[in-house]
Amino acid sequence: AHALGPGLDAATRSDSTARYISGMSIQDGGGAAEIAELIPLALVIALSPLSVIPGILMLHTARPRPTGMAFLAGWTLGIGAITAAFVAASDLAGGLDTATPAAAYVRIAIGALLIAFGLYRWFTRNRSEHTPKWMTSMTSVGPARAFGTALVLTVANVKALLMCAAAGAAIGTAALGRTGSWVAALVFTAIAVSSVAIPILGYLIVGERLDPPLNRLRAWMEANHGGLVAGILLVIGVALLYKGIHAL
Repeated sequence: AHALGPGLDAATRSDSTARYISGMSIQDGGGAAEIAELIPLALVIALSPLSVIPGILMLHTARPRPTGMAFLAGWTLGIGAITAAFVAASDLAGGLDTATPAAAYVRIAIGALLIAFGLYRWFTRNRSEHTPKWMTSMTSVGPARAFGTALVLTVANVKALLMCAAAGAAIGTAALGRTGSWVAALVFTAIAVSSVAIPILGYLIVGERLDPPLNRLRAWMEANHGGLVAGILLVIGVALLYKGIHAL
């Protein structure tokens, strides 16, 4: 018995370690899956003309570099703050460490909303998307006004507001824990603001040489974004709806 004792103890410890590592892997995989679900929501914001075009227009102001950076700072702060507010609301409601019974219903509601919005965007994709006059007037703003304008646009842009709310609610009900939830919120924000960040940061390096490709991007966004955004909305909407129903 004494001879077998140490061996049994070692085997027990080894088995416990294996189960612990397995559990960590499952949790990590779940977190990765939840973050992957946020990417299409972030892309809806990133591909919106109301995200890309104002950022490009900031590079046609009298002081393009400081004005562009101020707009990027305001845009990032606005997107991050809205998303964080919905994550925090979920934390106050039930905590971020355990899945709530409402999680499935939240996914179903978000999925249905995205499908409805995607269908609307698909059937209206051929409408003219010319840059409105109020947006072209942005070329006269300075850094301080650019920062404030970016903050206002994060709320005035209905798509951005809805996607931030959907992402925050999805993160808050996914049982990722505090650290995992805030990491997911940061990843979502980084992807959502990438279409504004890349042109502005690129302009810091190459300057006016970036104007021709940015103008072509602006024209392409105005002409083609409707169908692209509609497809993303429908795909992620169906996926969330299925996952929510399956979890009931």
